[in-house]
Formats: sequence, structure tokens, C-alpha cells
Amino acid sequence: MILHTCARFAISEKNGEFRRSGDLSFYYGDEVGTPGTILTFFPWGGISAGRRGTRQVTEIGYSVPAESLDFWMKRFEANNVTYNKVAEKFGEQYLTFLDPDGLKFELTVPKNEDTRKPWTTSEVGELVATRGFHHITITTNKAEATARVLTDILGYRLTEQHVNRFRFITDHAAQANLVDLVEAPGESAGHVAGGSVHHVAFRVENEEVLMYYRQKVLEAGLQITEKIDRNYFYSLYFREPGGVLFEIATDNPGFATDETVEDLGKGLKLPPQYEAYREQLEKVLPSLG
Repeated sequence: MILHTCARFAISEKNGEFRRSGDLSFYYGDEVGTPGTILTFFPWGGISAGRRGTRQVTEIGYSVPAESLDFWMKRFEANNVTYNKVAEKFGEQYLTFLDPDGLKFELTVPKNEDTRKPWTTSEVGELVATRGFHHITITTNKAEATARVLTDILGYRLTEQHVNRFRFITDHAAQANLVDLVEAPGESAGHVAGGSVHHVAFRVENEEVLMYYRQKVLEAGLQITEKIDRNYFYSLYFREPGGVLFEIATDNPGFATDETVEDLGKGLKLPPQYEAYREQLEKVLPSLG
């Protein structure tokens, strides 16, 4: 998997010392950073523990090949990873596990084979490796308003329902195209901090399409940011009525803009305006040891 770093900083200087605010981003994905595979982590030191609840993305689902779940359970056992027994929903087997901060993941065997090329290692081969996202789950007190954003603005449609879980699909992509809404009227709101999901991003092809969706969000009466240049993509942010922060992000220009595919993830990448401060910034970055 790619470990690609991108720093976004606000710089201040006092008594000859540099301080930073903002975030250091680690992008995990396939070999080339294909949309639908990228999971971003912000390594904030000393952050408090988050809490899962409503008004949050509460699960991140990855697609894995058939017959791979036994491999993953054994790997989790060997690495002391917390996991549950294999279960099934919407006719698909899945395996739930937690990362060290309590972030909840699911490995799902999709009904239709996922043909995306995986990133493999000497320990995780092609027959078991993750293919990319399968779905995300949003937990909400009332699903109706969030569902309208998915259908009326983002072009999803309701495809299946089981009790209080509603599955939405978009036909604009073959994979990484599912959103589950879980309606939990009496559940308390979650707290976004360590081990929780900050936002979910929906992909579009380019800036023209991005601005088309910006207009749709405004016409729906919701507030949305101006276009933001993230170096590897352009994005907009808005909060849907259920409280979850949504990002709409472009496929272009991609991660191989300031280095080659072969070099992705090997070094700290800075926006051009901060390159002159590299030495000072490296001294104030959080320790990842």
C-alpha cells in the first residue's frame, strides 16, 4: 500500500522559531493512488479518543476476494487485532475488525467479483489482498434528509433495505459505489477525535463536474466551501443535514504530480509555498515512532 505524505501548514515565526498548525496527511491506497482506494490518516499527537455514534461515518468497508476471510482472521490473530466472527448482510460475507485506535473496518466479499488490481506484498498475495473500498456506513438519528442528499444531489439510489439499514448505490462506478445508512433514532451523537472518521469523499472526474455539484448543493439550501486546491485533487466540503462532513473531490491531477509512481510514499511532500521551510518544518513534525 502507498504511504504518501502531504503536509498542509499555516506557518508562524516567533523569536526565530517556526510553529505549525494544520495537518500532516498520510494517504494509503493502491500502487498509483487510484480513486476508490485512498484512506487518509491525520497523525495528530495527544488527541483524545473518539466515540462512535450517530452523525458519523461509523464503518469503512473494503472489498476482498472470495475464500480470503480465513487468511485475514489468522493474520489478525497473529497480530493481536480485535475482530468479530464472520457475519453476513445483503447476501455478502464480511469480517469486522478494529485498528489500534478503535476505528471500525469491514472486509467484505462482494456479490460480484471485484476485478481491481490489488497492491500486494510478500505476506499478502493477490488471492487475498484488499481491492479498495466496498462501502461506507453512516449512522444517523433520522435517515430521510441524508438519503435525499445521496439521491437528489449525488445520484445514488436505494437498492436494498434490512430493518434499519438502507443500502444506496451509484451506477457511475463499478466498485466503491455503496453507502449504507443505519437509522438509530435513540442513539447519542458520536465524537470525532482519535479512531473516528473525519469526513467521507465522493469522487468526480474533473473541476467542471466538481463545480456542477457545488451548484446542486447550493440549490438544495446547504452551505458549501469554495473550491480548494489539495495539490493532488480539487475539493469542496459541505455538511449534510444528518451532521456528516462530505467532500467532493476530483480525480485529477492525481498523486504522481510531484514525483513518479515508483517514488510514491518515499518522502515528505510539501506544497510549493512551504518548500523553503522544509528544514524548519521537519523539526516540528509529530513523532510517529
